[in-house]
Amino acid sequence: MDSHYDYIVIGAGSAGCVLANRLSANGTDSVLVLEAGPSEKTPMVSTPGAFACFMFSKKYNWAYNAKSDPTLRQGQPVFVPRGKVLGGSSSVNAMLYVRGQREDYDHWASLGNQGWGFNDMLHYFKKAECNVRGSDAFHGDRGPLYVSDLPAQFPLNHVFVKAGQQAGFPYNADFNGPVQEGIGFYQYTIKDGQRCGAARSYLRPAMARTNLTVLTEARVKNIVIDKKQAVAVTFIKNGLVHTVHAKREILLSGGAINSPQLLMLSGIGDRDHLTEHGIDCQHHLPGVGHNLQEHVDACVLVRSKKKDGVTASVGGVLRMVPDALKYLLKKEGKLACPITEAGGFLKSRDELDRPDIQLHMLPLLFDDSGRNLSLMSQHGYSCHVCVLRPKSTGRVMLKSADPMTEPEIDFNFFAHEEDKQVLVNGVRQLRKILAAPAFDAYRADELAPGIEAESDEAIFEKIKQHIGLVYHPVGTCKMGHDPMAVVDDQLRVHGMKNLRVVDASMMPTLISGNTNAPTIAIAEKAADMILSQQSIETHTNAALTTA
Repeated sequence: MDSHYDYIVIGAGSAGCVLANRLSANGTDSVLVLEAGPSEKTPMVSTPGAFACFMFSKKYNWAYNAKSDPTLRQGQPVFVPRGKVLGGSSSVNAMLYVRGQREDYDHWASLGNQGWGFNDMLHYFKKAECNVRGSDAFHGDRGPLYVSDLPAQFPLNHVFVKAGQQAGFPYNADFNGPVQEGIGFYQYTIKDGQRCGAARSYLRPAMARTNLTVLTEARVKNIVIDKKQAVAVTFIKNGLVHTVHAKREILLSGGAINSPQLLMLSGIGDRDHLTEHGIDCQHHLPGVGHNLQEHVDACVLVRSKKKDGVTASVGGVLRMVPDALKYLLKKEGKLACPITEAGGFLKSRDELDRPDIQLHMLPLLFDDSGRNLSLMSQHGYSCHVCVLRPKSTGRVMLKSADPMTEPEIDFNFFAHEEDKQVLVNGVRQLRKILAAPAFDAYRADELAPGIEAESDEAIFEKIKQHIGLVYHPVGTCKMGHDPMAVVDDQLRVHGMKNLRVVDASMMPTLISGNTNAPTIAIAEKAADMILSQQSIETHTNAALTTA
């Protein structure tokens, strides 16, 4: 390991892997990537059907808990899993490939963020994508990120799609095409029966380059600031403290939880909050950690008459043995795909102009991120509905100046009344699907919210006890030009030199869908901006030297 690098990337998640690949591609600029977690080279990561195991892992998962809210989940904190491994959350997620809606990105641009409209972002989605369907106006087929179609393995997912159409909702064969609305099957970041996250698609192909250094299990303590300039990074590896210097830039890609925490640990944030924890304020930036947004999620749980779903019972595990053998021998079958095969994007009210809720169908009783094994041991199915564009915002704050102490995560769910109504209306729309004839052979009793919950208040009171999230935290280092913005539209930290934040924390507002594909596209765009600036500086210096 050297002591100086052109670029230092903190975090080898969805964004960090892209940056590592693109910035080292010229073979000359030295790039160091620091990842707190271990390598992703394990069957637990590569096997798509094993992703639920990460809910019980602290080796590959930060496994945070949000600040408890006495009105939600009987006061138990909401579980916040985040990837702690090469590839970040793209190595532990459900592998769904979703971009969101055109309006999401056009809204970013309308806030004054030049170059972030949908047409600008579409270029980077296509650049990243290798879609098995081929290229067209919305898709690319030459990028590193493999996007596939897989046959649905569970009958209940076919039933769900049929029921959605019976309930009057349109079928949609491509949620990332010209129209997002409808019911259908998701595409996945899976290749040849194995996960194709950011580590496999971007980082591994680049790791043979001599100018790229990747360190795992390297826990960053802080970014060293000198006169409003990021100059170095201090980290711990094997019990020893190391400091490495950046000749060009430090790129923070820790995600919406860890990135604001590290900025604050480095003295960048609200002065009063930093002083409270005994941290010298290097740069007063009050927006750090604020504007936290997440897809708050409610579930409808239904007991099933049939036994062709998934259970955590002894019998359910034994029924998976043939599929395990099939996967080991051929990389096919139920373990070759995530259990979330079907879903949809719907309007919570018919008069809306675009979807504001998303559905994830599961052929099992899924609550508390799958950690409720007692519930999951029963035969049943669940469908989860989330608020796509929540109005409520929370924050990520420090609990301590100790970098080993997890931050305080306060989602502040339902602070805005509209989120409550969207979620309740979403449950009503979902119930139309679950009541359709296609489910007649499966439907037993509704465990939650329960058929007795009919009024808005009754539904809300019941779903609050099973509230969860879809693992899409964003916004805590938001892009913009207002007093609470953290980065500008080049993702440079306001008032700082040589420091950018490149990950989902820069999103000013949450996009209408899963966040992995957008995060990769954001990093593709960031890499272009960084290399473009470098090229301008190189030519300028050459001209000055000649003169």
